[in-house]
Amino acid sequence: MKNLLLATSLLTGLAFADVATAKAQATDAAPVGKGAGAFMIRGRLIGVIPENSSSSLSGAINTGGVGTSNFVTPEADFSYFLTDNIALELIAATSKHDLYAVNSPLGSSYRVGSTWVLPPTLLLQYHFMPHEKFSPYVGAGVNVSFFYATSAANNAVTSLALKSNVGAAIQVGFDYNFSGRWFANMDVKQIFVSTEASINGGAIRAKTALNPTVVGAGIGYRF
Repeated sequence: MKNLLLATSLLTGLAFADVATAKAQATDAAPVGKGAGAFMIRGRLIGVIPENSSSSLSGAINTGGVGTSNFVTPEADFSYFLTDNIALELIAATSKHDLYAVNSPLGSSYRVGSTWVLPPTLLLQYHFMPHEKFSPYVGAGVNVSFFYATSAANNAVTSLALKSNVGAAIQVGFDYNFSGRWFANMDVKQIFVSTEASINGGAIRAKTALNPTVVGAGIGYRF
């Protein structure tokens, strides 16, 4: 009898444990939405597409403009929800771009060199329908673009330096809470930033409003 009671108790305990585990798994699989105090981290693959508007060359070359290549790179962002609807987002990524003098005496597209850009961006966001599976958002903030590992093409261009700058940023995107704490994400940002380049020790100077459009898609997790 004692062994029977022990076996019955053990089986009952295991049954309750299985029910609790199943309940916890079901709860974890249910979408949780977004809310005040939540912290989210997202990983995206982004395309950085500079516009190069209002570009110009001066000094030894007084005609032509500036061209910059596109680049695809990973991006990470970190969001903290101050309220159910309002969040702060910090974005971290880096991208490499080739620089060209376009429609100048050097040619239609003459490579000047390359540079890496580190553009940390802080945005204040408003999230619509934060408790629904589909939750769009808009944001606005500030961007700081640091240029590093800049190198000249070593053709007619022997030195190249770029000036870091501060600009505004706006965004629109959405999160889709497909399971538990997991979110799919799509996001488009427009960054307004310009730079000045010194070529061959200042013999040629270039100015351009890079103003990159950043298009990304990825996945996020809410803590």
